[in-house]
Amino acid sequence: MPKREAEVGRIDGVTHDGRGIVAGDGKKVFVAGALDGEEVRFIRRKRRRKFDEAELLEVLLPSADRVEARCEVFGRCGGCSLQHISAAHQREIKAQTLRDNLERIGGVSPVAWLEPLIADEWHYRRRARLAVKDVPGKGRVLVGFRERHAPFITDMHRCEVLAKPVDELIEPLSELVGGLSVRARLPQIEVAVAENGVALVFRVLDPPSDSDRALFIEFGRRHRVAVWLQPGGLDSLQPIDADAADLGLSYSLPEFDVEIAFEPIDFVQVNAEINRRMVSRAIELLAPGEDDRVLDLYCGIGNFSLPLARRGGEVLGIEGEPSLVARAKDNAERNGLENVDFQCADLAEIDGKENWLKSGWDRVLLDPARSGAAAVVAEMTKIGPERIVYVSCHPGTLARDAGALVKEHGYTLSFAGIIDMFPHTAHVESVAVFDK
Repeated sequence: MPKREAEVGRIDGVTHDGRGIVAGDGKKVFVAGALDGEEVRFIRRKRRRKFDEAELLEVLLPSADRVEARCEVFGRCGGCSLQHISAAHQREIKAQTLRDNLERIGGVSPVAWLEPLIADEWHYRRRARLAVKDVPGKGRVLVGFRERHAPFITDMHRCEVLAKPVDELIEPLSELVGGLSVRARLPQIEVAVAENGVALVFRVLDPPSDSDRALFIEFGRRHRVAVWLQPGGLDSLQPIDADAADLGLSYSLPEFDVEIAFEPIDFVQVNAEINRRMVSRAIELLAPGEDDRVLDLYCGIGNFSLPLARRGGEVLGIEGEPSLVARAKDNAERNGLENVDFQCADLAEIDGKENWLKSGWDRVLLDPARSGAAAVVAEMTKIGPERIVYVSCHPGTLARDAGALVKEHGYTLSFAGIIDMFPHTAHVESVAVFDK
């Protein structure tokens, strides 16, 4: 293998995850952390058949879009990949990613582009899964996100993207777990920050001792968080201090006079402020009339269904996870909404005979997982809505489904735009509007 030596090159493009591209001698080199237009010194670390991967050694001519990363472990921690890029340019990169995917995969482009949905880029993350490992060599328990290029846990002491107060609890959590008898049998902590409280779910592979339980309770009371244990599957979740868990967790959508309760490990959108703005934009774009019948697919605990019920005539939410359907029904009752119902169905396994497929819906909202909504899209002619609003967390599957809606089902892609749900990361969330 040839000896690795430092090279100098000009970056003439950037990938969606913040790697600069050097054209080189016909073989592309991806330089982590380099920006478009920069002149950089780098060294190749991995050689592949079609491209090489390189480490950035020095920026010789910086881009105007380069900023100082706020986090002390940026570059090692896998939680963020774009902190060295200005927030505005991050959004430009994500918008270009969406544009490229729609054109390349779907063969479509919108009639008009929507302005990006944005909010504060720091301390936005209300849901997270923190890895935990006792590392005797470091003399402490590591708590945090995994490293970007290795399976190890980042040695970190705080986090700039976790919602308050959890951003400051990394070190106290390390000290707590370090004092437990089960410290080597506690691999992760789930974080859930609500408007009315904070829950931390500790995955424990062995039963905690009485002294462990006392430490958990003392930690929860001192930091005003509800501590939960998960010794087995999802149905094993239990609060360690019943008094601290009585309040429950919830968030509000004030524009629609809706409050939504959730459990510590339920799926809720990670960014609370962006979620509020996203729901408002989606309903504005869907534009349901008072007598319109609205179908909300992949509805979860009712994030869109419940506010839609404040605007539309009749709303039906479909979700594949029974516990979320139960929670959605409870939330409808909690908000006094009688014009919304929920059903459980696996939307990846549609046979075309489902009753809700034949009910003549005026509007459809789609909010699928990363795998997209291919099975639902295949039946869209049968559903027959005049307008579809598609909220996506993966531009590739959105593009695939957009191509099918336009080319196979006769819809026009009227609008599309990004939702900056995960600042400083390469995740691209977006919304698209299709009209018959």
